[in-house]
Amino acid sequence: MRYIYTLAMFLVTPLLVLRLLARGVRSRPYHRRWPERFGFFDAPGFSGSLWVHAVSVGEVNAAEPMIKALRRDYPNAPLVITTVTPTGTARVHQLFGDSVFHVYLPYDLPYSVGRFLKKIRPRLALIVETEIWPNLYFACRRRGIPLMIVNARLSERSLRGYKPLRALLRSALRCVSVIAAQSRTDAARYRLLGADPQQILVIGNMKFDMPIPNGAVAEGAAMREHWGARRPVWIAASTHEGEELAVLEAHLQVLKRLPDALLLLAPRHPERFRVVEHAVRSLGFTTATRSVDRVPSPSHQVCVIDAMGQLMPFFAASDVAFVGGSLVPIGGHNVLEPAALSVPVLVGPYTFNFEEITASLIHQGGAARVPGGDRLGPEMLQLLLDTGRRERMGQAAQQVFERERGAVQRIMQLIDAQLQE
Repeated sequence: MRYIYTLAMFLVTPLLVLRLLARGVRSRPYHRRWPERFGFFDAPGFSGSLWVHAVSVGEVNAAEPMIKALRRDYPNAPLVITTVTPTGTARVHQLFGDSVFHVYLPYDLPYSVGRFLKKIRPRLALIVETEIWPNLYFACRRRGIPLMIVNARLSERSLRGYKPLRALLRSALRCVSVIAAQSRTDAARYRLLGADPQQILVIGNMKFDMPIPNGAVAEGAAMREHWGARRPVWIAASTHEGEELAVLEAHLQVLKRLPDALLLLAPRHPERFRVVEHAVRSLGFTTATRSVDRVPSPSHQVCVIDAMGQLMPFFAASDVAFVGGSLVPIGGHNVLEPAALSVPVLVGPYTFNFEEITASLIHQGGAARVPGGDRLGPEMLQLLLDTGRRERMGQAAQQVFERERGAVQRIMQLIDAQLQE
């Protein structure tokens, strides 16, 4: 099975290169550093590194408190962070600058993986959330590199998608020393995928340990003063294609009752910033953008947040947050950022990427679910009109966030044990 998988990877490699080129048309960073995806880069010249793999922005954000703990507890160990997407790369540089060595994770080809491991020479590999690459895992075992999956999650959809490769993945997962699962449900799915139950521990979600950026609350308050402190404001964060139109239609409904309301609209992917801005303007909204106007004025109806890694101050400045990727079958995004700031949350029907967190927030009254885009406007309007309900939801959301903290400390204990072994 492994040989068939590897042959298939070789056969699709030309398509992967074409995909990189095609993505580069829309986003220039895809053109740069593409040899790294085959393990070609200048060796950093160190050994005994601690290697963290976080595929994109969400995983980098989740790993931030753990990476900071690694830097604190192992100040002499070189730290390597790999990502797959340019947005993830940008977030790594924004958070850590030159204090870490960043390189793209190579495709799961034996020679590419071998070159990569030979150059970074890790003494521990930490894979964040759900990245199971058989050749990479087998190569780590062959070289005696302990491998941990931290903040491990596995959606029902991913479990179904892995079914044809289950025998191969079972063997790959046996290369892993520890699977630190986010929840009991995730742990059960890893067992179904073939992981040894002795490997699996339920640790909790590192995203509950994420730090609130210094000054985010103060910056949010300053923005509110600029555009009008009493003005109704809601944010649609991490939206995808197929969601912005529903969000803008919801805002039209809000404006009919609350004509001074402001929508903060943050598309998930940078290559869609201009497209979304054009759509907003074409519908007749008076529009600001983060890149040009910095902060919307009292006359603006919509502000497009065309910048990465700057959502926390905007969450802090909002009365209600809608978290995207949930009106379309993407699976939803991080509901904990607004929850940490006591902001009530709305989500759509598709939240399988954050299943238990979202369910917990809804159950405790910190979030509510809308069945589809047509209900977003009425529910948002109802919340914006009901100050008492917003305050109760915000307090409940913040209580859930505080109650679940501590996963990073538990993961660091597991890391310490691995390194001592």
